[in-house]
Amino acid sequence: MLDLRRLRLLRELARRGTIAAVAEALSYSPSAVSQQLAALEKEAGVRLLEPAGRRVRLTPQADLLVAHTQVLLEDMERAEAALAQSLNETAGTLRVAAFQTAVLALLPHALSQLARQHPALRVEVTELEPETALPALVAGEFDLVLGEEYPGFPLPRPRETERHDLLTDELRLITPAGWSEQSLSSLASRPFVLEPVGTTARQWATAACRQAGFEPDARYTTTDLQIHLRLVESGLAAALLPDLSGAGERHDVAAYRLHARPSRQIFSTVRSGAARHPKVQAFTTALTANKRRPGQEQA
Repeated sequence: MLDLRRLRLLRELARRGTIAAVAEALSYSPSAVSQQLAALEKEAGVRLLEPAGRRVRLTPQADLLVAHTQVLLEDMERAEAALAQSLNETAGTLRVAAFQTAVLALLPHALSQLARQHPALRVEVTELEPETALPALVAGEFDLVLGEEYPGFPLPRPRETERHDLLTDELRLITPAGWSEQSLSSLASRPFVLEPVGTTARQWATAACRQAGFEPDARYTTTDLQIHLRLVESGLAAALLPDLSGAGERHDVAAYRLHARPSRQIFSTVRSGAARHPKVQAFTTALTANKRRPGQEQA
């Protein structure tokens, strides 16, 4: 009988390329991963790994097992969902990874509702950007990922997952209330606060500024959108922020709509086969029922 946990390790090796990368992703030691894969070889009765320089590579038989492993894991997710649906109570632990503004603006109301309606359900939340969270979801570290996707910069969609779009979040130009400029094109000489280079938020913001005819002066860089807002409030920079950042509720900033009214997409992702699990459905229902509405806005 092949051990499903060891098969998952083999699949992770196929995805990540090295035993060290698998160990780091799953919080194992490299020797522990090697031992488990050696045990899987004994169970399978065939050679699964062969030397390739300082690394190892999968044999054709291992590739065959990896292909079947995905089917087995999906069936296991569906079986667990069906078993949970047969019970009268939504219970257990749901491990969620979510980006910052979702944690601040969407989750508090949803978690309070879940505590009232499903007291036996424990929700554990980790703040994590989707670029990091999605591979961790596939590896089994989380049960659900709340992610964001900026227009024109789609995120990878691992074939081992199912994605469900939840809501859109309009992106706006945010300036200090004392500035006279009211359009992106008029801010070519002004400083900006942006997210770090390499993030899709930064790529989108840079592309928006270039389309307006200038290269943004990225004077300040941070992933924390509340720091963005604080710098804008202080009159130090302009920003390009989503409504869920809460900019429309601040008194010392002005929010302006951008041309074509771009929005980021907020979505949930689970492993294939898990979408019908009661704890997943309870969470997404509470989340969309309590989505926070933006505050005041300017045209």
